[in-house]
Amino acid sequence: MGEMKVMEEMNKGYLYALAAVVIWSGFILVSRMGGVSGLLPYDVIAIRYVTCAAILLPIWWFKYRFSLFDVRLIVASIVGGLAYALCVFRGFQLAPASHAAVLLPGLMPLFIILLSVLINREPQPGTKWFGVAVITFGVGVLFAEQFSQTQQLSSGHLWLAAAALLWALFSVLIKRWDITPWQATVSLAVVTSVLYLPVYWLWLPKAIAVDLWHDILLQAFYQGVLATIIQMIFYVKAVQYIGPSSMGAMMAIVPILSGVAALFVFDEPLTTSLTVGLLSVSIGAWLSHSRWFHRRLQRDWGKGVSPVVKS
Repeated sequence: MGEMKVMEEMNKGYLYALAAVVIWSGFILVSRMGGVSGLLPYDVIAIRYVTCAAILLPIWWFKYRFSLFDVRLIVASIVGGLAYALCVFRGFQLAPASHAAVLLPGLMPLFIILLSVLINREPQPGTKWFGVAVITFGVGVLFAEQFSQTQQLSSGHLWLAAAALLWALFSVLIKRWDITPWQATVSLAVVTSVLYLPVYWLWLPKAIAVDLWHDILLQAFYQGVLATIIQMIFYVKAVQYIGPSSMGAMMAIVPILSGVAALFVFDEPLTTSLTVGLLSVSIGAWLSHSRWFHRRLQRDWGKGVSPVVKS
């Protein structure tokens, strides 16, 4: 009975993990759809956080009621909400979705590991550094092709890289400050809405119009419900059942899934550098979180523990 229960929980965990992966992959595609639609990035940000805040505020008010004025929650929300959104949606407007599929899932774990060492002073096993090296190679190949063609990096690529850095910083801060997933989700929506919407309403350019209702509904549902609320629930559930390492390994599917889908949805070209980038980022992300690879490396080195890089 015990083994059957464990197997059931593992199966349930992988189903949650797969659902989170599919939603995250779809986020890249839907965000690019918003970027090439008649909506401006400022509109997409407003739609995302208004929808999310409208759903979460009643839940917060009637059930949890933790303080939203905690300085740590405000700082984390500015980094992972407002600043991240401004960068990522500008990037989606200027860069192909297939390139975003390399840069966002690739640079996020790379920056998270680096910032974990620099800010939280967390030692990292050699397996993670090996995975980071593979990810860096893939991103470097994509950047090298872009630079060889234009003699400079696309501003869209730079916006996406900045967004990945901001999300990595947000991830490290919520761990350092012991912010729960629920606190992070609610504060991201509410704090971002309070800070952003008055500025958006009074001074920023807008393109929201009745004839764009289908784009508005798509962004509201996906950005405000699936990507911010449902995915968080699935992600946390998956971590509870299968652990963070296995969940991290599952996230390695995102670049391939979203990158290949982008080729068909947006008719984007498949280049050699893009292929190398997608494969390298996926393999590197898997290596960084794979328990099997970690154990294999321990066994091959015959030291009982993998080498750890200490800051």
